[in-house]
Amino acid sequence: MNRWHSLSGLAASALIGLAAAAVSSPAVAAQATNFSRGAYDGAKADIRAGYKAEREKCDAQSGNARDICREQAKGREQIALAQLDYNYTGSARDEAKLLEAQYKARYALAKERCDDLSGDSKALCLREAKTARDKAQADVKLARRVTIATEDAEIARAKADYKLEMEKCSQMSGDAKDGCVASAKARYGEKW
Repeated sequence: MNRWHSLSGLAASALIGLAAAAVSSPAVAAQATNFSRGAYDGAKADIRAGYKAEREKCDAQSGNARDICREQAKGREQIALAQLDYNYTGSARDEAKLLEAQYKARYALAKERCDDLSGDSKALCLREAKTARDKAQADVKLARRVTIATEDAEIARAKADYKLEMEKCSQMSGDAKDGCVASAKARYGEKW
């Protein structure tokens, strides 16, 4: 049990560090590294405990500084949890959720920082934050479309290759043909 806790603690520390970088960085260079359910659960608990500790540190501050601190802690937690999910599943859906968590955290933090301003400066600050959020949101939508198009193209290529292999097999006879057909079906799996 201790082994999982230390592994999940390391994973959570790494994810929290990654989340801190992601709050300030517009791009994600995350890659899925699947791991066990035990490590996942432990890392999730560590991330939540880290958030609670960060939030308690924020209570020592006052005014908008406290609000900014809380928003940073909340953003780090949300990004770390999304990163954890993506690392666990490696799915395109969880990758999109990670990107979404990042731009939402950046937007919430930017809005909170704008509260220190007033008048036209505050209005401009909020407009810049919304523009950055809208751009990031558009990037996520584009990434989803690209993922779907890529998957469709891979299926179309596999179908074309399978069809070609089957045509080549139809030129053969006997055991050679049976072996060729079996090989083509095994290679392409007819997963479409």
